[in-house]
Amino acid sequence: MEHDRTRTRAWVLHPEIKSDEQRRVPEPALEEAVALAAALPDLDVVGSEVVRLQRAQAGLLFGSGKIEELGERFHENEVELVLIDGPVTPVQQRNLEKAWKVKILDRTGLILEIFSDRARTREGVLQVEMAALSYQRTRLVRAWTHLERQRGGLGFVGGPGETQIEADRRAIDEQLVRLRRQLQKVVKTRTLHRAARAKVPYPIVALVGYTNAGKSTLFNGLTGAKVMARDMLFATLDPTMRRVELPDGPEVILSDTVGFISNLPTELVAAFRATLEEVLGADLVVHLRDISHEETEAQAQDVETILTSLGVEDDRPRLEVWNKIDLLSSEDRQATLARAERDPAIFAISAVTGEGIAPLLSEIATILQGARHESTLSLTFAEGQKRAWLFRQEVVRSEEQTEDGFEITVLWTDKQAARFAAL
Repeated sequence: MEHDRTRTRAWVLHPEIKSDEQRRVPEPALEEAVALAAALPDLDVVGSEVVRLQRAQAGLLFGSGKIEELGERFHENEVELVLIDGPVTPVQQRNLEKAWKVKILDRTGLILEIFSDRARTREGVLQVEMAALSYQRTRLVRAWTHLERQRGGLGFVGGPGETQIEADRRAIDEQLVRLRRQLQKVVKTRTLHRAARAKVPYPIVALVGYTNAGKSTLFNGLTGAKVMARDMLFATLDPTMRRVELPDGPEVILSDTVGFISNLPTELVAAFRATLEEVLGADLVVHLRDISHEETEAQAQDVETILTSLGVEDDRPRLEVWNKIDLLSSEDRQATLARAERDPAIFAISAVTGEGIAPLLSEIATILQGARHESTLSLTFAEGQKRAWLFRQEVVRSEEQTEDGFEITVLWTDKQAARFAAL
């Protein structure tokens, strides 16, 4: 059997553990895992299956009969990498690699691989490295007990007879401290960029949605930008921002964000908060859904949960956009269009064919017309607290000192104006 030697032959397993109350619907979950694997350029997914278990076995995850059966299948198909869609402990990973003689990656490891393949900005890269190191740290398994793994101490390298595992762990910890410092610097400059952008009189529209919902396709269609848009999970990792002139409306900055995903391992949620920071400063959040996906409701719920955990308030203007109507059957399509017709906050579109985009843009323009406006305020020297509040809100465009205090020009929203009045 001839196959491409430059690509790694992979098999995807989704363990459905009956005793796990958090378990997901197995078939769509497996489909998503295969799509995740396909997001890595040098993988060839040669097979995939759901493995049903009563409960996970402590040392091996699967029962011995299942391990043997899967092992034969992997051998027949010349599989080099097995992706397990779920958490795998370091001990289970080591034992399975030994039994099957293949490399194993669990869901966290796979998502990390994709993230590191996609990260573009300095901050994205640092975040990925930190998440990867924290993950590796938990994978340092005491696999070697024999004495040659002990290093004779020179006194200045971690004391006599330090085991390799302790040395590795310390090296990782030092690396993490170094990355954290670099990240603090980068985040500081990002805050400066944001403050500079607060002086730009353009409202910000953030596109959010489950991974593969079509955000990058819509973004490219609206901005003419060449953001990587493929039918692929996690195609966008770093927020990409472009200026767009709305027909008959204001100019806006459109921000394309990383795709959300269910059961994102906790160590990765922290790593990718940075790529979603743009959403917090947005004047309007546009939630794009793949309405043709069978799990569209669950996906929408995941996105809402993440937005809430990021601290995006409910009173922030939001639109829900149902994308991919071109993939619906004519019956479903009619029903979807009728529902969107009834609800003014829902728009049904196809980012690929352009259908439905004109009314969406005109609604965005309407919402944002009054998003920010300029005002000039006169404050006395005694009103220092009010002045400090304005600077904290990053709304000050210019300031001149007068005999009695300050003349300040601000660019703000009605809500900020009302809060200022109440101070």
